[in-house]
Amino acid sequence: MARKNTSENGHTRLEDAMATLIQNQAAFVAQLSDSERYHLKYERETAERFARIETQMAEIIRVLNEHGRILTEHGRLIESLTDAVRE
Repeated sequence: MARKNTSENGHTRLEDAMATLIQNQAAFVAQLSDSERYHLKYERETAERFARIETQMAEIIRVLNEHGRILTEHGRLIESLTDAVRE
């Protein structure tokens, strides 16, 4: 038969081990909760940053398209002017 080893405060080793386990589990759950909050914050910040980048890229593309249109238009004007000077 197993014998109970009692500590000075009257708890058995098993009770002490169980208490330690419960404390460790509580600390782990608290840390997990903190990690989850950090992860959600990081995901939100990343999504916001990505949305800003997409908006900026759309504006850059719009400006480049406009510049391309202007250059094409100017190219036609220069070509017409060159033809007019030749005549």
